[in-house]
Amino acid sequence: MNTTIRAEPCDQIAAFWNDHATVLRREAADGVFHGLASLHSGTFADMVRMVARMPADERSGLVIEKSGDRQYSPAEIMALAARIDFPA
Repeated sequence: MNTTIRAEPCDQIAAFWNDHATVLRREAADGVFHGLASLHSGTFADMVRMVARMPADERSGLVIEKSGDRQYSPAEIMALAARIDFPA
């Protein structure tokens, strides 16, 4: 995929992990004001890292919303944290 005027190639793996994301409480994630309910915000990799390090009982009530309205459940977050291409 070319993303610049000069048609320079995009590092899609880096773009995936560096995309903007927010951590939300699961019950607030689908509400009208879910944008106001964000607990943390940063790169997708940082949010995955933060949630993955939480105790399982805390993590169970959270989701990560990545740019484009894609939400990741706690099980998906743990799978992402275990990926070989997850940034150290």
